[in-house]
Amino acid sequence: MKILVKEQILLLLTFGDDEICIECVKGKLIKTKKKGATRSSDLLEIIHADICGPFPHQKIDGNHYFITFIDDHSRFGYLYLIAEKSQAFEMFKISQTEIERQLEEKIKIVRSDRYGEYYGRFDEGGRRAGPFARYLQDNEIAS
Repeated sequence: MKILVKEQILLLLTFGDDEICIECVKGKLIKTKKKGATRSSDLLEIIHADICGPFPHQKIDGNHYFITFIDDHSRFGYLYLIAEKSQAFEMFKISQTEIERQLEEKIKIVRSDRYGEYYGRFDEGGRRAGPFARYLQDNEIAS
């Protein structure tokens, strides 16, 4: 991030004097291992996906968000700038192709916050699988 700011690709992030939530700060500082949680033992066993944004000021090429894909075993990550959350699926396919070709392995599990951009929206019949969820099922990737 420092390099991107130095090269003037990203604007310097500033935070206002908003009231600080002590519990939020504590939650982010304390590292605890969840009961029963284990780290994956192989590359591409688990990929963590998350979207961050929107940012108040438009960044490069009108992008307001970024999406990350992080391998649980190596902690190596990919970051993509996106204009809308709806681009998550397309960015996953691009990332998947790149990662699987480099490592000659298949992604086994994708973990996320399970919001609508990943798995579809709720309606009167419950959650309807969106294109991303159907793609994961079709490619035998657990979520």
